[in-house]
Amino acid sequence: MARVEVDGVGLFFEAGGDGDPLVLVHGSWADHHHWDAVVHGLALRHRVLVYDRRGHSESDRPEGQGTRREDEEDLAELLQTLGFAPAFVAGNSFGASIALGLASRRPELFRGLVVHEPPLMNLVAGMPAYEEQMADTGERIGRVVRLLREGDALAGARTFVEEVAVGPGAWDQLPPQLRDTFLTNAPTFLDEQGDPDWASLDLAALSACDVPALVSRGAESPAWFGAVVDRVAGALPGVRTHVFEGAGHVPHVTHPEEYVELVTAFCAENGAGRP
Repeated sequence: MARVEVDGVGLFFEAGGDGDPLVLVHGSWADHHHWDAVVHGLALRHRVLVYDRRGHSESDRPEGQGTRREDEEDLAELLQTLGFAPAFVAGNSFGASIALGLASRRPELFRGLVVHEPPLMNLVAGMPAYEEQMADTGERIGRVVRLLREGDALAGARTFVEEVAVGPGAWDQLPPQLRDTFLTNAPTFLDEQGDPDWASLDLAALSACDVPALVSRGAESPAWFGAVVDRVAGALPGVRTHVFEGAGHVPHVTHPEEYVELVTAFCAENGAGRP
């Protein structure tokens, strides 16, 4: 088991493959296994790094309230300590928010940026077109938080999967190992929600990040995700956008072949050998 200490926290990681470096940042509740369906395909063209974010699965879980900024600094130290910088960085959901937050402050660590549906709800707060949908999403997240605070990790995880992330009946369709991961990492969702800046991003700072970027959304995801993607894409000077037809919040799980093809093509266009 490979581990590295970052800012006093031991993080689990795995690395393999050969080529331009590519780092994958998982979202809420998950761990490095969330990328299992795409790691092999990506490693055919890249040196791929996956890891468990602080508090998740095989990494250390520090006491006290954490922040997304700490996750961003962890990513920065991983890139530098393990010799991956500058790297292509791909993030999903909260992992996308982490990648964007770091890119807005440390663009020199990035060769390229690939993000799917960062849940940066504050970027679209107050927009009349999404007000009702955002309020509904906020209520659903609030139910998850209440259940977790009451100590009911199972009900909290099920509610998140079925009412926030995927849809009705989805919990029972998850593989047992993935359900166990959700239950193990349930406290990390409370930690994320406790950070007052978890849903915010400095778009002005992000606009100074001039590395190639690919920002995507799923056609089946709630409309407010599309609005967030539009705002993020509008701030990035060198951006491409993509819509995964028939997909939602986790295309690397539901549409792995398309995800691998898209990411490898993007990286090839913007890799070390480009003119």
